Formats: sequence, C-alpha cells, structure tokens
Amino acid sequence: MRPELLNPAFTQITRLKGCGPKLAALIEKLAGGRLLDLWWHRPSGLIDRRYRPTIASAEPGRICTLEITVERHFPPRAPRQPYKVAVSDPSGSLTLVFFNGREDYLLRALPVGESRVISGLFELFEGRAQITHPDRIGTLAEIEAMAAVEPVYPLTAGLAARVMGKLVEEAVSRAPVLPEWLDPAYQARQVWPGWRDALMRLHDPETLQDLEPDAPWRARLAYDELLANQLALLLVRRRLRRLSGRPLQGDGRLRDRLDKLLPWPLTNAQRQANAEIAGDMASDKRMLRLLQGDVGSGKTMVALHAMLVAVEAGSQAALMAPTEILARQHAETLAPYAEKLGVKLALLTGRDKGRARAALLDALGKGEIDILLGTHALFQGDVAFHNLGLAVIDEQHRFGVGQRLGLSSKGDGIDMLVMTATPIPRTLSLTAYGDMDVSKLTEKPPGRKPVDTRTIAAERLGEVIEAVGRKIEQGERVYWVCPLVEESEVSDLAAAAERHAALREALQSRLGPVIGLVHGQMPAAEKDAAMEAFVAGQTRLLVATTVIEVGVDVPEATLIVIEHAERFGLAQLHQLRGRVGRGGRPGSCLLVYHGKLGETARARLKIIRETDDGFRIAEEDLRLRGAGEVLGTRQSGLPDFKLVDLAAHGELLATARDDAKLILERDPTLKSPRGEALRHLLYLFERDAAIQYLQSG
Repeated sequence: MRPELLNPAFTQITRLKGCGPKLAALIEKLAGGRLLDLWWHRPSGLIDRRYRPTIASAEPGRICTLEITVERHFPPRAPRQPYKVAVSDPSGSLTLVFFNGREDYLLRALPVGESRVISGLFELFEGRAQITHPDRIGTLAEIEAMAAVEPVYPLTAGLAARVMGKLVEEAVSRAPVLPEWLDPAYQARQVWPGWRDALMRLHDPETLQDLEPDAPWRARLAYDELLANQLALLLVRRRLRRLSGRPLQGDGRLRDRLDKLLPWPLTNAQRQANAEIAGDMASDKRMLRLLQGDVGSGKTMVALHAMLVAVEAGSQAALMAPTEILARQHAETLAPYAEKLGVKLALLTGRDKGRARAALLDALGKGEIDILLGTHALFQGDVAFHNLGLAVIDEQHRFGVGQRLGLSSKGDGIDMLVMTATPIPRTLSLTAYGDMDVSKLTEKPPGRKPVDTRTIAAERLGEVIEAVGRKIEQGERVYWVCPLVEESEVSDLAAAAERHAALREALQSRLGPVIGLVHGQMPAAEKDAAMEAFVAGQTRLLVATTVIEVGVDVPEATLIVIEHAERFGLAQLHQLRGRVGRGGRPGSCLLVYHGKLGETARARLKIIRETDDGFRIAEEDLRLRGAGEVLGTRQSGLPDFKLVDLAAHGELLATARDDAKLILERDPTLKSPRGEALRHLLYLFERDAAIQYLQSG
C-alpha cells in the first residue's frame, strides 16, 4: 500500500486552479498528468528582472524592468503593421511594439499620462530604444509583488510560460514533508537540504549556477532518484537469486574438442568469461549474466561454449537474435562446429511455415535438437522444448524485459546469458543492468587489425567515389552509410535513396549492376534479400542506413563510407566501423562531414580516429551526449531518469549502489525507521514494484 503521505504526489493536475482538461492534455504530453510529474519538470533557464536601469542607461540584449510614463498610442494603419506605444522616463524615450495587439486591452493596460512599470528584452532598432511584447506590464505595486527572478520551463505549442510557471508553483507548494531517508552523516557531509526544501529550491533558482547538476538541491534529488533505482534493482536481483535454478555441470568433452577446432586460441578475456559462466551454470541459483564485448571480441564463441555446457549436462540451449539475418549468420558461423562435434543445431525464424516448421517443433519437443537458434519466433506459444537449460539473448538492448522473460518461461529454472556488442559505460551498466552479473571481453582475437579511420570534407566526395570504384574493381566490398531514407524539407542530410541513384550514375557504366540499397523502411523480406545479395557478392557496394549497424558479418567488406559522420553518436560510429576488416584484410573507414564542424562533433571525430577501444568510446560518448542518447531508443532498458545527469552524477551512483547494499544487509525487510522512510522513497520514484519482493521475504 502506498503511504498516505504520498497521496498528493499522485493527484491529477486537473485539481490545480485553472487547469482544465484542454490545458491538462498539453501538460500531460509534455511532462505527465500528476503533481509528481510537475515536481520533476525542472526549469531550463530563468528570467532575472532585478536589472532596473533608466532608458538612457539600459544595455541592449538584457531583460530590463523600467518605470515609465505612457505618452501616446499609435494603432496600426494597415492590417499587418504592429501597434506601437510611445513611453518615456526623465532620461529618454522608448517604443513598445505589439504584433496583433488588441487596442482595447492596450489602452486599459497602458493609459496615456499614467505611470507604469514594464519588463522585457531591451533592444535598439535603427538606433531607437524599443521593447517588443514586454512580458510584464503593471503598476509599481503589482510589479513589486512579482518575483524578481522567475524560472523558465520547457514548453510545448499552445502552452504559455506564465501559465506553466503558475501551475508548477502551485504543484510544488502541495509537496508534503516526508521522513528523511538519507544517512544523516552522509547528508551532513554533502551539506544537502531535506527533500522538500531541495524540491523548493530546484524550482526557485536565483542564478544560472543554481540550475547546474552540481547545485546542492539538484544533487540531493538526483541522489534520491539513484538510491531508489539501486535499491529496486538489488531487491529484484535478490528475488531472482532466490528463484531456484538447477545445476548444469558439463564434463568438458565438447568444449575441449571445440577449442581444438578453433582457428586460433581463445583470448584471456574469453577464457575468463567462459569460467564465470560455467561457474554460474554449475550453481543451484539461476544465472542472469550480461556479456559485454566490443565489436569482434569473440562473443559468439563464448555463447557457444555456454550452450555446450548445457548440452554436456543433458539439456537444450537456445540463442535469440533481434533480426532474421543475424540469426542466419549465427547459424552459418556455428553450424560447421556443431556438425564436427555431433551436436544437433537448428534454426527457427518467422519464415518457417507448414510441414517444415511442424517437423522442427516435433524434433525440438522430443529433445532431438540440442541448440535452437532464431528470432523472437522462439518464444511463440507453440514452441515447446524437451528440456531447455540455457537461453542466450543477443543484442540485449533490442529486446524488452517481457521478451526476455518470455524465453525464460520456456523451461524450469532456465539460466540466462544476455549479450551486447554496444559497450556500456559503467554508470549506464549499473543503472540499467544492476540486476545482472557482468562479464567483459576487452581483447580482440589475434589477427584482427585496427580499422584505418580518416575524416574527409564533403567537398572531396568525388575522390571518395573514385576510391570506392577502385576497391570494387579489386574484388572487395564496400558499405556506404547515410543517416536518412529520403530528403525532407527540413533536412539537408544525404538520403540513402538519392545517394544510391547518384552512385549508380557515377559507377554503373564502369562496374555493372553491383550497387544495392537497404534501409529500415523496406519490408523485412526485401531488406533480407538486399543483405543476402551483398553477403553472396551479387552486389558489392551496399548503400544503407544504420540498419547494418549490429552484427552483420561480411568478411570481404574492407571499406565503409559514413556520410554526415558529424550527425552520428560515437558508439554508433564505432559499431558501424566494426562492419569492416573482419576477414583478415585491413579495413578502412572514411568519415565524410558536411559544413563547419561544431566543438562536440570535432571532439567526437577526433576520439573515433584515435582509438578503437569500445569501452573508452562509450565513456566519451556518455560525456559528450548524455545518457539519453547513448543507447538510442527507450527500448534500451535505461531507466527514464528525471533528475539524474549520469555524466555529472556518476560518483553519486557508485555511492548509491554501496548505500543500497548496506541498507539491505542491515535491514533486509525495510522495517527500521530509516527502512520505512526508504519505502516512501521507492513509491515516490515509482519503483514500488520492488516492494512486493520485500513482502515475499
């Protein structure tokens, strides 16, 4: 049950004065529909009305608050002209400009001959002082009652700044006093206010510095959010550890033979990951492990090792990939090894229909298939395993938690290994995957050389096309990546469809019909056909959007051209670059940029040229772009933080992690006075699902 003290937080915003259904719908789209959502809707700037010069001494470009006398009104002579009002003070004169100004309102607000106070952006237009649309007009008494500094909130079309400010102010005033959940010694050391005081100060900034992530009130609230996140993850993890697994202990016969079949020895990092996974599987607790490996670090072989543990122990294994082409690729890589080891491996995708599918499912149910590879088709209702012991999920961030659980429900006490080729900074790993143990593959297999990476201005596109032609004539294959599918009016980005046409015109007479196109808006079957034509060598230049980013393996591809490289995130550039140089031949990556580079884009391209360490790149990407964009979509499994800036609050995360561990060691059911306060915290940040795990033990 939610503590009564928190009921105001979950009150609908329609209970606020002046917030009807129409206004509420706009705010809900922007921030959410409860008072709580307005508490977390942080100011993005402020208006400072403390600058009160005379007209003659006012600085252009500043918000000025001026005491004036109204001299004369000049209604527009033609429909499109502005309404003007001449005003003055003892030092000089000023024009107020109103577009679409209503005469009746302006005559009431600014009566000729009377004194008023106005506030707005002071400008010089053709040498004359003016303020266009002053945002405050009133008597001296009215202006004195107004806040000298006002927070500015993010808005949406149809929502006025003053309306939003008033509603947030009222919502914050209704925040209750809650019991303190912070450790008193830590709170004193950080010099942090109480929770309610911190919320008040967050919405009452006096300077721009007050809006920074390191302001004491913002840092306090960010820590609260991180503590709620870590506490919830630990509670879920503790629950999972309690779910009984079953020991899967192989005798090593298949794995030893596999190691002898491999073209080169496993790296130390692969050996370490294999040992950690085998240790987890041998335990009677359920395994939930994240395998992070950079592009080309050998995750697939670690996954095969894990699946062979299950087979040696007499059970089945499944590997789920996010796309059909990736599932097929895994099958092509693993099938030769499985055949030599006498292990029955099969592939199931959405394409399999009718008798073939029925026969495969029959064999699976009888235990005649040891390892099943596939797409999300694996967790459909009619897929029944004889004895599934291990589920491996590739490209974890492409699947929701529901899909992960869908596969884990296909058997009893199933171990789970999830893999990602997107190296995740430690801070993101803690917030998104704090419920998992982590193995990292930080070495490249022998023979894998760094990809030669260069930046080149778009003005030299002709030279790039010439280089592409030469590579294809030498029997090599090339990717050309564009960020958008088609030109839009608001965008000058190179479009894949247009680039495909331009390259065909430039190269087809010389090379023949070897240029393919693949993008995210194609039907799945067409996309697969285009990729398969490139894999088979029927096309040798593939123009693509970022759909080729993850996992596609074409050993003959030695060059990738990334157009508008300045628009991509670092991690994405690194993923794309990893598509080439996979077959022993050296790979090259050309980063084509358009126009003058901004500071962040220049820093990004410099890092990608300097290093191919995916973990360093991920950390830099987090620093340059912030957490929201690093893994892209909402599906990434990242919590949707309201107050935390992971790039700025990384140290607080580590402390919150340690604090949460200590709390649960000392008070596992949160029954102490601090424990009770922490229950309020979990509800406040809507991590209350974790509370049911307290009740259960």
